[in-house]
Amino acid sequence: MKIAILGYSGSGKSTLARRLGQALDCPVLHLDTVQFTPGWVERDRAEAQRMVRAFMDEHQSWVIDGNYRGFEQERRLREADKIVVLDFPRRTCLRQAVKRYFRWRGKTREDMAAGCNEKLDPAFIWWVVWKGRRRERSGHLRNIAVQYPDKTTVAHNHAQVDAFFAQCTR
Repeated sequence: MKIAILGYSGSGKSTLARRLGQALDCPVLHLDTVQFTPGWVERDRAEAQRMVRAFMDEHQSWVIDGNYRGFEQERRLREADKIVVLDFPRRTCLRQAVKRYFRWRGKTREDMAAGCNEKLDPAFIWWVVWKGRRRERSGHLRNIAVQYPDKTTVAHNHAQVDAFFAQCTR
């Protein structure tokens, strides 16, 4: 099975990806590990694109979490058996990002590139509550459900995520 997970920062994309990967015994690619190198330095775009293509070419089943349109998003969506868009409210995403920070501060999560310690700075908070939710980005996420209606689930809360997980792991 191939599953693409998209959604807002702090919505739980990586957590869901990890859970699905374990339950389905399939490889997981967290696109944040592709985007960044140690110290939160952005990776060369062409190299990042090659990494995603190689992962998709190598595996018959996968879970990929992250938005990153430039990282084979059209291919990911086209090839995915299931797509989930995590469309949680701003306050939920911010609460989860703050909770994640206190759990991981000073450490690197397994779904991040090595050397990218968890951080919660004003720029990231602004991204979670405003900049990452601009009309164009929100419209793009809504359009995915329109373009792929038969395989897309839009989850607005944890109960809907749990239902999606149960459907995928039956």
